[in-house]
Amino acid sequence: MKKLFRIKGNESMLGGVMAGIAEYFNIDVTLVRVLAVGAFFTPVPIVFMYLIMWAIMPTKQETFATLAQ
Repeated sequence: MKKLFRIKGNESMLGGVMAGIAEYFNIDVTLVRVLAVGAFFTPVPIVFMYLIMWAIMPTKQETFATLAQ
């Protein structure tokens, strides 16, 4: 069973939330980031949702051995 993690490593920019979501759904992280930026301009405050996810999602550290696989 897949688990949702924040990914700290080469793919993360701020908190690693979008990289974790991209890995969980097996899609490109750039697409997830573009969708998040687009959602920023919607009535739903995506910033609050991002901060909540950043606070509750566990961290998965990316190491060189993991990236080499």
